[in-house]
Amino acid sequence: MIAITHLSKAYGRHRVLDGLDLVARPGEVTLLVGANGSGKTTTLRQLSGLSAPDAGSIQIAGIDLATARLAALTRLSFLAQSPRFHPRLTTREILDFYARLRGLAPERVDEAEARWGLGDVRSRTTGCLSGGTRQRLALAIQSLPAAPVLVLDEPGLSLDPDWRRFLHGELHSAARRGVTVLVATHLLGEWEGQADRCLVLEEGRVARELPPSRLREAFPFALPSAVRPRAV
Repeated sequence: MIAITHLSKAYGRHRVLDGLDLVARPGEVTLLVGANGSGKTTTLRQLSGLSAPDAGSIQIAGIDLATARLAALTRLSFLAQSPRFHPRLTTREILDFYARLRGLAPERVDEAEARWGLGDVRSRTTGCLSGGTRQRLALAIQSLPAAPVLVLDEPGLSLDPDWRRFLHGELHSAARRGVTVLVATHLLGEWEGQADRCLVLEEGRVARELPPSRLREAFPFALPSAVRPRAV
């Protein structure tokens, strides 16, 4: 479970999160949607421990992030938007590195490599990978620890339609096992009907919750001409 209470974060005079309250429950895929600049990425950076809030609290799987940081973060697996890897390391070397960080057996690497279709590029340096293959590598890394909480920022970027469908299936399968899944996105067409809940972020707060089956009808910012260019 993810429980965020009264979270605030400002960069200089610009307040990005303003008393944010958010709950994502085990067994559900929860979408966090909003226009560019609404605070989605900042929220996920707070959750993953990459940035500290100015006020408020975060609990991950019942553990307070501020008072038991390591214990909380070991229960979370985070996928950042547009992840980057050392361009001279191979796909397998990257997977092995992250597995060692988590203290995982080599069998976990073999499973993740196969699941995300990376066997044919295991010896290829990441600097030579396509954008979609690089994204699958990032998703394979996220799957390594089988964490009880998954947090993903625009996970479908660069994936072709078949791999997007596979991603949706993997996240729903994880939710059925009791995992908490939180996905931040502004690509509403991609995620319409693919989640259990949809939380709308506006001006640094969850403004409302809507059924996730008709997202494009609900939000004018889903149209390319209406998306604001600024992102935080």
